[in-house]
Amino acid sequence: QVQLVESGGGLVQAGGSLRLSCAASVRTFGRYTMGWFRQAPGKEREFVAAISWTGGSTYYADSVKGRFTISRDNAKNTVYLQMNSLTPEDTAVYYCAASRLPMSTFPATSHEYDFWGQGTQVTVSS
Repeated sequence: QVQLVESGGGLVQAGGSLRLSCAASVRTFGRYTMGWFRQAPGKEREFVAAISWTGGSTYYADSVKGRFTISRDNAKNTVYLQMNSLTPEDTAVYYCAASRLPMSTFPATSHEYDFWGQGTQVTVSS
């Protein structure tokens, strides 16, 4: 069982930045592909970014490419999402997720992830 706890959400003005963190309580953290998803009010949960076991490979949704950066520190069992140039369209609850699938399969849908955090709210004001 993997427990995930997100932090770092909050209220920020458009153009600003936030850094989300997700701490995992599992000894085999380095064996999970980690991802970030988000869900805005009235919308379906959508993929944001993912990172491979070692952190050497990443991929992003087109909507955040060039603005968001996913990273991980396996020694700290933590994955991060650095969000820059935020817009009101980025307002959502952000979820951290862990997948047993390898990065080579490019897991980018909710059903490909096995464990989820409780989410952290990000609100971007115009």
